[in-house]
Amino acid sequence: MSQITVQYLTDFSYIIAIAFFILSLKWLSSPATARRGVLVGEIGAAMAVVTTFFNPDLVRFKWILIALLIGVIIGIPLGMVHMTAVPQRTAMSHAFGALAAALIGIAEYYMRIPHINKFEMTEIAMEVIIGSLSFTGSLIAAGKLQEWLPQRPIVYKGQNIVSLSVLGAAVLTALVLIFNPIAPYFFPAMVIISLLFGVMLVTPIGGADMPTVIALLNSYVGLTAALLGFVLNSKVLVVAGALDGSSGFILAVIMCKAMNRSFTNVMFGAFGQLQSSAKVEEGERVVHTASPEEAAAILAAANTVLVVPGYGMAVAQAQHKVRELYDALTKKGVDVKFGIHPVAGRMPGHMNVLLAEADVPYDRLIEMDTANSEMPQTDVALVIGANDVTNPAAKTDQGSPIYGMPIIEVNGARTVMVIKRSLNPGFAGIDNPLYYMDNTLMLFGDAKVFVSGIVKELAGGGE
Repeated sequence: MSQITVQYLTDFSYIIAIAFFILSLKWLSSPATARRGVLVGEIGAAMAVVTTFFNPDLVRFKWILIALLIGVIIGIPLGMVHMTAVPQRTAMSHAFGALAAALIGIAEYYMRIPHINKFEMTEIAMEVIIGSLSFTGSLIAAGKLQEWLPQRPIVYKGQNIVSLSVLGAAVLTALVLIFNPIAPYFFPAMVIISLLFGVMLVTPIGGADMPTVIALLNSYVGLTAALLGFVLNSKVLVVAGALDGSSGFILAVIMCKAMNRSFTNVMFGAFGQLQSSAKVEEGERVVHTASPEEAAAILAAANTVLVVPGYGMAVAQAQHKVRELYDALTKKGVDVKFGIHPVAGRMPGHMNVLLAEADVPYDRLIEMDTANSEMPQTDVALVIGANDVTNPAAKTDQGSPIYGMPIIEVNGARTVMVIKRSLNPGFAGIDNPLYYMDNTLMLFGDAKVFVSGIVKELAGGGE
């Protein structure tokens, strides 16, 4: 087979792979077609990798095979993490992708000098800077989500000036390299400064904004991959990176809109700091509690129940017990629905996936706006570990850091029951006045154990 024929076949395979990537994104946008989207995306990625092996410019495959082996060793355990760890797993995936892109950019620089023109140096510099800062930024994000690092914002006076100065230093070293690529110390300096900036970029951001930050980092990694495609003259990498980067950016915009946050607020906000205006002395607060027996009686007497799941349900792995609760109440003629906040949990769609895992009928899941419109007719709102997305301070307290964020207004139901281990603030570190309202009953305990107790009572097991 001639080299020209091989090149035609290679280009054709890449075009098919790109078409699969686009179809994958389209089908991933709907729960009904999501599985098909994942499968098509995997086939497209496999086609792109296999096709690369037939590139006539490749003369040695040893390092590619070693890289694939390392990827498999890292990827298998990453793919086996628990559902609750998917957000931090996603952050780690971004970190490895960014590291790979940055390392290739570094290798390309040292392979090409001193015969490297200004345009090539510009491509490599941009790719290495964004890849490096995305690598360390993603590691910090994963550490915060895993709670290995403090979830609160780590800030100090003049932080923005220091951070922008570090970014400026990285850009300055890149400019020096563009005009003098063989400056011996500037390239490693640029890499180190970019790595440092990634740390400084994410540490000031609080836990509540971390899902948005992950989406933003996804966009950065996609941009890095696209730039790497220009460096390597790989059309499929350019397109795949552009798709990844643009989809991550759109997701970040949607999440910011859902949380009533701007990009500036996300990057420099004050989430995580317990606001003094909302603090009330412990002695002044009255909390009404209920046992599983009392909660079961209230639920059994209701006509309509809205369950609002959150990260607490995910941590307790209570979704299967929640399904049993749904079955028990439905048998008694209770109309049970699930109100899903766009950013409940740690990632968009987190609750949808968990409830699907427990085979909760998808048509019983309703979006936030629908849930709020039905709230006045709802007898019981059962909140399971969804702290911040049900906090009425977002509507009533202009001094709250989350003021203006759309929430599921469970306080509008006739009775609110909140399953929670304690009165401690949620992921955003913000006190929740919902717990002290007259129509709220606190159900203290592990979500799985408490829901199991309610199910047992509904089945007559407590008699």
